[in-house]
Amino acid sequence: MAHAAPASRGAKRYGSPPGRRPGETRTTPDVFSERVHRAARYGIPVVLGLVYGYWAAANRRGGGEITGWNILFGFVTALAFIVLCIAVATFAPLLKRELHSLVKSAFAGVAVGFLYSQTGESVLRSAVLGLVVTAGIFGVFFYRYYTREDAAGNRLR
Repeated sequence: MAHAAPASRGAKRYGSPPGRRPGETRTTPDVFSERVHRAARYGIPVVLGLVYGYWAAANRRGGGEITGWNILFGFVTALAFIVLCIAVATFAPLLKRELHSLVKSAFAGVAVGFLYSQTGESVLRSAVLGLVVTAGIFGVFFYRYYTREDAAGNRLR
């Protein structure tokens, strides 16, 4: 049979935890410096964009030979992805939580739909897949922002 473990004699069930003053809020430590955060703010979209451009170019050539036009297509796609990703990451948090969720999920849905369209499938199937991805990601983001922000967009503590 399972029994409850006895509580330690020194444990208190009220008041502030040891080492913290009453009314003091807990914040997570910032492990990385501001310089690392700035580098990641632009480095992550660049890496994701290069992977996305390679993926789109590979889908477009369909296993055939690599041509100069295919490489150009990959770099142009990567550049467009990078610019849009940085724009979404910069401006979406300024919107209310519903629009914030919609902008980020629409970006993801369009990106997936575009990749799927490069395989030679119809535009209708690509659009439907993009809408399904958008709806799924919207649900996740909206839930996340709804449970962590108030209606004005301020983080709940």
